[in-house]
Amino acid sequence: MSVATPAASSSGGVSPVNASAPDITQNVSSIDRLVLEYLRSRGHKDAERALNESLESGSVDESGKTVSAEDLIKTLAVYAQKPSRPGDNVLKESANVLQELTAMGNPPSIQNLIASLGTVGAEEILSVDPTDKEEGFRELEAWVEGSLDMYKPEFRPILFPIFCHFHLDLVQRGFKEAALRFYATYSPSLAPMHHATLHHLSTLLLPSHVQNDDDAQRFKNEKYVIRMSRSGFSLLVGWLTEGVGGEASGAGDGFSGEKGKRGRAAIMRVVNNHLRFDVTSASATAVSPNAWEESTGLLSQLIPQTSASATPNPHAFNASKGELKLGPAPISEELRAETERVIREQSVLDRDPNAQYDLQFLRPPAIPGVVSPTESDMLPYPQSFKTVDVQREVEKVRDARKRIRLEPSALSSVDMNSVQGGAARARGLPSICAYTLHDVGEGAPCCTFSPDLTLMAAGFSESYIRLWSLKNEKLKGLRNDFSLSSVKDSGSLSKIQQKEGNTTRKLVGHSGPVYSLSFDPLGGSATPPRYLLSASADATTRLWSLDTMSNVVAFRGHQNPVWDVQWSPMGIYFATASRDRTARLWSTDRTSCLRIYAGHLNDVDCVRFHPNSLYLATGSSDWTGRLWDVQRGACVRVFIGHQGSLSTLAISPDGRYLASAGEDLAINLWDLGSGRRIKKMTGHTASVYSLSGGADWTVRCWDVRGAGGPGKSRESGVAESTITRTIDDENNETSDLLATFPTKRTPITNVHFTPRNLCLVAGNFLAPDSR
Repeated sequence: MSVATPAASSSGGVSPVNASAPDITQNVSSIDRLVLEYLRSRGHKDAERALNESLESGSVDESGKTVSAEDLIKTLAVYAQKPSRPGDNVLKESANVLQELTAMGNPPSIQNLIASLGTVGAEEILSVDPTDKEEGFRELEAWVEGSLDMYKPEFRPILFPIFCHFHLDLVQRGFKEAALRFYATYSPSLAPMHHATLHHLSTLLLPSHVQNDDDAQRFKNEKYVIRMSRSGFSLLVGWLTEGVGGEASGAGDGFSGEKGKRGRAAIMRVVNNHLRFDVTSASATAVSPNAWEESTGLLSQLIPQTSASATPNPHAFNASKGELKLGPAPISEELRAETERVIREQSVLDRDPNAQYDLQFLRPPAIPGVVSPTESDMLPYPQSFKTVDVQREVEKVRDARKRIRLEPSALSSVDMNSVQGGAARARGLPSICAYTLHDVGEGAPCCTFSPDLTLMAAGFSESYIRLWSLKNEKLKGLRNDFSLSSVKDSGSLSKIQQKEGNTTRKLVGHSGPVYSLSFDPLGGSATPPRYLLSASADATTRLWSLDTMSNVVAFRGHQNPVWDVQWSPMGIYFATASRDRTARLWSTDRTSCLRIYAGHLNDVDCVRFHPNSLYLATGSSDWTGRLWDVQRGACVRVFIGHQGSLSTLAISPDGRYLASAGEDLAINLWDLGSGRRIKKMTGHTASVYSLSGGADWTVRCWDVRGAGGPGKSRESGVAESTITRTIDDENNETSDLLATFPTKRTPITNVHFTPRNLCLVAGNFLAPDSR
């Protein structure tokens, strides 16, 4: 309804202005009357006539008029009246609304109101005010930081999803300035754990960006799982409903007041609609601080469901997959006997009486609780062994005998700056040899070393591969003037090789940047490799012969860039990881893939074979790692706990542990048997490219068997160089960080431990900006 105001009218039919003015001025407001008198006194007849005409038509703005309170309610509110009670709004009191509507049937005014609302609900109406989100998040952050220390680890994960939903809501509703202000104010506290996601959110500035972004839609459509103890969940509910609980130091009046209620209401809407709480019966102190992350995140698509109604839980999924066979791969008795014979003969020739004790390394004792595979479990391999297999097994025994025994415990109780500190470092830390590439134009995304340490290969952004001989030997290819019919055996092949060669060799064939390289492991540390695999942005994986220094075959199947490639421990098979969200298994005798491992929600960035070749580990940009049964193609373990993309993986030589690292600057150590995280190691200040080197221009050495935990002030004994880069002032190093070896300006792209515990690292030097 609207309040109608009568229009001004003239008396009789008199048209002259002077004649009608007195009558008109009787019905106009005092302000209009003063204006008319002013125009008349000044002689502005045209202006006076125009004003009179507008007053006659009733088009004058009547903002000066007042409306009674009852009329205002009738105008703005939902108004309905009964014939028995004219002029009285029966819907004035909310307590009687349902009763009155039932008695009245369906009035036309109510129908019109419902039709005008459309699809807009109460939640959307309440969430329009951007200040409620800012106030709510400020109070939530203050409440979390003001809570007891025992509850902070489980309360802090809730800040991230609330922040993301508030930011996305502000952007989607068109409050760009409020979203930018909200992001600038509250993102710094979340950046150390969620840098990659926050950076992505900062690029979403328009409602269309939110609608078309996959990550934003995952936040909108999936429930974000938060793990909490029962007592912690009760405290959260108490704060959301009543505003009671912890208060940050200097917070003043706490969380009371109208702003506080609206802020908590905004948080409550996100909690009710977009979060799911996994409440555990364990007390807050019984769970390690880092364990709360393992069941936190958008898990509904990351974890295959074991039942339709169950809350996604990685531990439940891992337990449902049963026991894994993580023991060493079996060796045929014929190969073992031949290896023992060669070792005995060599000990007689070398007149080494202690060599007889080397045979124990061929039959390592079984690890309690670890199941070893049988020959029937293994991938198909040639039945008969070759000379290179014997050489490899013999060299394994020699490596085990000559391995440098590292004792990290020797560093714990010694002053690193004393004389004894030098001896302790020699016992507890490995020797590191660093190879640096200079004058690399567009960069070298990858480097790798051959198992026998005779070759180093680097892949370049200019689409080529370069080999170096680490023994300063000549690398020879084939002549251009030979005939294929003349090649009959290895002897004739050596005749057509180039007579001259260089210590470096360039391999050209890819049409995009080369992202990963892997040397043939068949000869182990006994003989030089014969083949090299390369993965590229051109969506191909190429096999190169190191005898002829040429490309043998290109494997095609991926539809997007291939990020990683790795040989299986026994050769023949290899695996690739791609941007098409899959990992694939290949063999060198076929050009098509044998298995496709699909399940990740984003790029598969890295792959690693288990030492017994039965399992394949993958790391992805969806922040998870997975372990796959190589033959069945089924996922048998899911590892959740990272807060960024995974860029590198490593499996321990005994096959029991997995280490993963990536953009969240943390290294997680997992138990493959249970799928649970053992500990979290932090200390890197930039992305980790290879365990354990990264974009912070350092190599870091960790004590894997140490308990870990918050860092303490210690003297590493390694001189820190002054590096011109920004480093977080907060010391986030855990206590199991033994030493940091800084470079000048070299991001470490590969860290390689030899069987004898020598460490080799490589990277390309970043020249300072000449500007």
